[in-house]
Amino acid sequence: MALLHEATISPRKDELVGPWLRTRPWWDGVVERGPAGSFRLDDPAGAVGIECFLLGSASGSTLFVPVTYRDAPLTGADASLLGTLEHSVLGTRYVHDACADPVFVATVLDTIRSGGRQADLTVRRSDGTEVERAPDATASGEGVPDVPRHDPGLPVSAVDGPDRTTVSAAGVELTVVRRLGEGPPGPALTGRLTAGGSALRLVVVTG
Repeated sequence: MALLHEATISPRKDELVGPWLRTRPWWDGVVERGPAGSFRLDDPAGAVGIECFLLGSASGSTLFVPVTYRDAPLTGADASLLGTLEHSVLGTRYVHDACADPVFVATVLDTIRSGGRQADLTVRRSDGTEVERAPDATASGEGVPDVPRHDPGLPVSAVDGPDRTTVSAAGVELTVVRRLGEGPPGPALTGRLTAGGSALRLVVVTG
């Protein structure tokens, strides 16, 4: 379960992600782009927030942008830091490209291996009451038991390409599909917008 707080966030997430997006080699050059949907994954330790954005455009192209939220910067990952957000409940949150975050890599591998799904969303209101929020995108792993594990305490490396990011971890390689289409073969995390459309291969174990 992902617990979300009713809060004020400054700057807005799109104000942080948008400028960073345009510096990436896999950006498709479409300026008018907005969130088509997003989903969360659960960090089993509960320390790192993982949010995965599907950013659509009027042309029909969709980009996949996963980020992580931490209460301190990820050690040795300065190049992956998008910036900081001020959260009225949680305080300063450091926002990283999730591809460089070992907690994201470990969680995605666990989800693909187990056949897991996106986190259920619970919003805690300012009066302390909680309400469930329906997702606008879903994700699921294929359930492949021989997909390796990754220790979230070990660093990973991420290299951007023209349409994907290749993530190397201890004994495993992941392809994060940035410009969404068919994606490469292999055990995958797939996503789908709840508004409709076909399943999208988002993260694939390729080595």
